[in-house]
Amino acid sequence: MTDKRRQLIETAFDLFYHHGTHAVGINEILKQANVAKKTLYSHFDSKASLLEAVLHYRDERFVDWLQQRINREQAGKPALLAVFDALDDWFNDRVPSLTAFNGCFFINTCSEYADVWSGPHQLCHEHKKRVRALIETQLARLDQVRDPVWLVDMLSMLKEGAIVTAQVQGDRQAALKARRLAEQLLTEPGLSQK
Repeated sequence: MTDKRRQLIETAFDLFYHHGTHAVGINEILKQANVAKKTLYSHFDSKASLLEAVLHYRDERFVDWLQQRINREQAGKPALLAVFDALDDWFNDRVPSLTAFNGCFFINTCSEYADVWSGPHQLCHEHKKRVRALIETQLARLDQVRDPVWLVDMLSMLKEGAIVTAQVQGDRQAALKARRLAEQLLTEPGLSQK
C-alpha cells in the first residue's frame, strides 16, 4: 500500500469513526490528510470506495489484534475469556493501535447504512462473522458442548452487548460484567477442555 493511500485510509477512518461516515465529506478528508483531490481520486473512484477500504482496514486491524490477544492464552476457556479482557482494555483506552474507544466502527457504520444489501452493511456483516469465527475456533477446543451453536450465539451476544453498553451507557466495566456471565456459561456441567 502506498503512503498516500494509507494516509487517506487512516485519516478517513479517524474522521468516520469519530463523526460518522455521512457527516464527513471528501473535502474534510483531503484537508486533514493534506492530500490533493487528484491524489485521492487516483486511489479511490468515490467516497464509497474509500469507505470500503476503510472498513477492510479496520477489520484487519481489529481481527489481528483480537487474534493476538486470544493466542496469548491457553486454548479453550481461557482464550474465550480473553476476548472479554481484550474488550475491557479497548473500552478503557489501553489499546493505542485501535485509537480511543468510540464504540464499534462496524455497528456505527451499519446504523448509517440500514439496507442490509448495501456494500457497507455487507462488509460490516463479514467483520462480525470473522470475529464470531474466532470464538467458534476456541469453543471447538472444549469437549462435550451440548449445543455449540447456541453457546457461540450467547458469547457473541455478550460481546456485542458489552460493546453497545460501553458506548451508549458509558459503562467502561461492561466487558468485565459480560466476562462474568461468559464464565458462568463456560462452567456448565459437562463442559471440559479437549
